[in-house]
Amino acid sequence: MKKTESRFDLPQGTLDLLILRVVALGPIHGYAIAQRIQQISREALQVQQGSLYPALHRLEYKKFLAANWQATETGREAKFYELTAKGRAHLRTETENWKRLTDLVDLIFRGTVEEIS
Repeated sequence: MKKTESRFDLPQGTLDLLILRVVALGPIHGYAIAQRIQQISREALQVQQGSLYPALHRLEYKKFLAANWQATETGREAKFYELTAKGRAHLRTETENWKRLTDLVDLIFRGTVEEIS
């Protein structure tokens, strides 16, 4: 995989959606969530701990995530997160909303480019 040349700041509100999507793949601890996002985005998205952990706590408070302490692959204890039924439903809804939004933004950009050309 080619490393992306530039890094991006996440638009406000997208971190929760990315976290839910990664956690939907299976139980995972916080540090691994950040690594997975970075890996899947080809290094373009880096989630800082100062943003990640408050988001995880917020999602847990909203009952979108459930958490329990387990040993990691290195033997260290870490909090592992799982998607709840409520979280799965929220992820489905937000994914549909995100797709609609990106389709509409794409229409605007294509319309603007065609008008200028």
